[in-house]
Amino acid sequence: MGNPLYDRLFGIHAGKETPFLHLPDGHTLTHAAFLDMAARVANALTGYELEPGDRVAVQVEKSPEALALYTACAQTGLIFLPLNTAYTSAELSYFIENSGAALVVCDAAKETGLRPIAEAQNARLETLNADGSGSLMRRALGMLPAFEPVRRRPDDLAAFLYTSGTTGRSKGAMLTQDNLLSNAETLVQEWRFTQDDVLLHALPIFHTHGLFVATNVVLASGGSMIFLPKFDLDDILRLMPDATAMMGVPTFYTRLLGDDRFTGDLARHMRLFISGSAPLLAETHERFEARTGHRILERYGMTETNMNTSNPYDGERRAGTVGFPLPDVELKVTDPETGETLHQGEIGMVEVRGPNVFEGYWQMPEKTAAELREDGFFITGDLGRVDEDGYVHIVGRGKDLIISGGFNIYPKEIELVLDDQPGVLESAVIGVPHPDFGETVLGILVPAPGKTLETDVILANVQNELARFKHPRKLILLNELPRNTMGKVQKNVLRDTYKDLFMTV
Repeated sequence: MGNPLYDRLFGIHAGKETPFLHLPDGHTLTHAAFLDMAARVANALTGYELEPGDRVAVQVEKSPEALALYTACAQTGLIFLPLNTAYTSAELSYFIENSGAALVVCDAAKETGLRPIAEAQNARLETLNADGSGSLMRRALGMLPAFEPVRRRPDDLAAFLYTSGTTGRSKGAMLTQDNLLSNAETLVQEWRFTQDDVLLHALPIFHTHGLFVATNVVLASGGSMIFLPKFDLDDILRLMPDATAMMGVPTFYTRLLGDDRFTGDLARHMRLFISGSAPLLAETHERFEARTGHRILERYGMTETNMNTSNPYDGERRAGTVGFPLPDVELKVTDPETGETLHQGEIGMVEVRGPNVFEGYWQMPEKTAAELREDGFFITGDLGRVDEDGYVHIVGRGKDLIISGGFNIYPKEIELVLDDQPGVLESAVIGVPHPDFGETVLGILVPAPGKTLETDVILANVQNELARFKHPRKLILLNELPRNTMGKVQKNVLRDTYKDLFMTV
């Protein structure tokens, strides 16, 4: 039986002296050296009297050692729980308590605040810093660089990822070995990754995108990564000539386009640019292609499912869409009220089923039953449609749907019109309380650099293109939209900010 996740992602590289991690200081870590490091960490973990299935909560900066800890958890059968480095001690208290973590690993700078939280849960606490120092690695350095992986089944849990928690408490999505492995191997094939690829990796590794997509794809293909601690424009421009592919969020691409040093010549040797975690504006697609000749490949995934769809590697990468369902992934659009499958082109709830779909929410059977159907289809919470050519369009989150005077209004439709107005960099449309209509439409605009927007003119243009019930009642100008660490617009923040705008006493 072995250990499928370790054997097929990590163990296949045992003894390979080919590069795996190219570090900012110029050093390179081979696959073999990395696996030696991971084995030492695995031996250290076993000394903490942890059992397969125990949870390891990890809030550390990005580093080779942090990646080795993920690998060691796979080897030892421990459940890896990466946590956003921006979370406060109060927020971490919930994740540690809810997950029942047996081990907490944090940066030494946060040890004082986290120790009482860990002790309250009878969890051991160790430290790991960005430079590789800390109590965990001090212990690991004294261990042997070999470890026999613990036997696991494909349906054994490998990781927890907590949802962002914009409505209510965050939910711990339980991901199995097969969830992670099947998705990685599918993406290698769909995106044509090989051992010759060098991925420019500037994403965080506490999130699906940077860890279970970017890192696992490189491992599954035997390639290597330029492993940057974060997105730094100067570093990206300097190192791009050494890369063949890049995965990023839309902000990465807009920042590249905002710098004259980013030219077609600089990107000419690149094989592939991939974007996800937030919608990519059609304008960004067009500007990027005009500048470089490359068409960005946009895809769609979630915490609970990893990747569900992708624009094609060969064929038209259509702006405004997230492509087609991946092999072995079934996708349908349903009526949110009845669950009945809708006709092609109709907007409804996106549901997906496949080996990538999670097992459920940790210790939340009611939430699991509400969102994961008995037949295996997961109700994503995203509204979408499938066009006549089979491309999937995501039009917004279900909770973002605006119901005004009995009419259903999809923010994405209005945002596309607003984004197309002269001088508009981007927009966000939300529903806010209204005394007569229940909700009404509010548009938030961000001007392009150096541009001045005339909201009256824009409103008049919108009124010519959209039915009256979809017209924004007001437009507000902001310098930038609030975003989370993965670049997603935080509409919940906007709704809270403007919730009283049209309400009267």
